[in-house]
Amino acid sequence: MILIALGANLPSEYGDPLKTLHAAIVRIDAHEGVHVVARSHVYKSAPVPLSDQPWYHNAVIAVETDLTPLPLLLMLQEIEVDFGRRRDDGDRNAARTLDLDIVAYHDVVMDEAGLEIPHPRMADRAFVLLPIRDVSPRWQHPVSEAFIADMIDGLPDGQDLHKIEDDAHG
Repeated sequence: MILIALGANLPSEYGDPLKTLHAAIVRIDAHEGVHVVARSHVYKSAPVPLSDQPWYHNAVIAVETDLTPLPLLLMLQEIEVDFGRRRDDGDRNAARTLDLDIVAYHDVVMDEAGLEIPHPRMADRAFVLLPIRDVSPRWQHPVSEAFIADMIDGLPDGQDLHKIEDDAHG
């Protein structure tokens, strides 16, 4: 299973962060050779690290594609730029119009060319793990071999997360 995490906490030309996530999912699904097969609910979460930024809207999608990880990453980064994402300030925790991360690519384990799969910080982030559970309740981490339910049980305390009723299923 190929899992892509989506996040946004600033409005884009597509609207507020929720509308931006919906538009990004449509855009990903419209890309030649990529098909969205499952969508999580959308969750709101506090920024990490905690700051005065607006809260994030987060979701995960499962896709099928013939693209290998690096071309998939380049496609996602192109979509981020089209949605107004800027990386020129060097702050990896800056507020953003859209953030797209490959969190898992089947059982691939890699760390090259700016892409680490599975995502190295996913196990500490409720805003990634809960949406993964929505799309794949029996998903298993390819390195630790932990199941998603066990990973969620092991989350650090203090992560404030709220499911939004108007979700990506809609």
